[in-house]
Amino acid sequence: MTKILGVEFAPLNVPLRRRLETLSAAIWIVWLGFGDFIGWSITAYLLFRTEILRYFILLYFVWMYYDWDTCNKGGRNARWISWLRNCAWLHYFCNYFPLKLVKTTDLDPTKNYLFCSFPHGILSTGIFGAFGSDVLGCRELFPGLDFRVVILDQHFRIPLFREYVYSSGTVSSSAESLNYLLSSKPQEPYTGRGTVLIVGGASESLECKPGTYRILVKRRKGFVKIALKHGRPLVPVFSFGETDVYDQVYGPDGSFLKKAQHFIRKKIGIAPVLLMGRGFFQYSFGIIAHRKPINVVVGGPMELPKIPEPTAEQVNEYHEKFIEHLNDLFEAHKHKYIKNADSVYLELIS
Repeated sequence: MTKILGVEFAPLNVPLRRRLETLSAAIWIVWLGFGDFIGWSITAYLLFRTEILRYFILLYFVWMYYDWDTCNKGGRNARWISWLRNCAWLHYFCNYFPLKLVKTTDLDPTKNYLFCSFPHGILSTGIFGAFGSDVLGCRELFPGLDFRVVILDQHFRIPLFREYVYSSGTVSSSAESLNYLLSSKPQEPYTGRGTVLIVGGASESLECKPGTYRILVKRRKGFVKIALKHGRPLVPVFSFGETDVYDQVYGPDGSFLKKAQHFIRKKIGIAPVLLMGRGFFQYSFGIIAHRKPINVVVGGPMELPKIPEPTAEQVNEYHEKFIEHLNDLFEAHKHKYIKNADSVYLELIS
């Protein structure tokens, strides 16, 4: 490693494998961060600046209309998503950090589970690698379960980019989508479902700082209500190290920056994080995630009764029980994955 004017440059003799891993992480942030814009830009260019391809775009719009509601009906069929979930790019991506998926208990392969993931981090990197791909062996660790990661509904409305998110096996965050997933069985060969919900959402990304675990869960009770409605178990999932791969320009509560970020988030659905990462050939600044390990730990299920119309009191009761369940998972495993774990606690914010 060479340091020039305060900038730490990568050695020239970095193996090709590590260069490809860094490239995969760079593609990830560019595609995820700017995928909506790229999708619209390519579509506009083909529609207005080409003579023949514009007709294919018009046909594609017809396909989009026909396919509009698939994100609310369980997403793409498993046979259409396996190729991307197992591609070489994702192997390099998962090895970059590296990512690891940890199972603490077996799950009934015939049940539908709602996996509740924390923290969101900047980009939910651990969840994408663990359940948005098959590289870490989620289907082998939990046989019989068809895993679907819940993401913002708006991503399924973007031309071209929507095909990528569909091919990752993702589904919409709408109430219709969650009700469908928790109430129906998947297609063969799967016998149960693992619906992965990142509870804190985009707002939680604004609380992401290395070495801290601040999660938005106190007022997030909708996931408990919908699980009670269908009588489905809640499974806590914690991504240790998720908050370490990026830093950000942080705005304290009440600051102009934080208010502006929340205003933009409410308008477009995406939090405008001023992230701080590394570059391709240097480690001091850039938009690529830092090479830090992320361990996605799946806890034991918390069984819930089936209450078709749960009251506010019942939702609050099981919400408090889930928070205790989540905190127990964090405390039981933090010493394995966090440095100076005795001084690190789960911070519950509103």
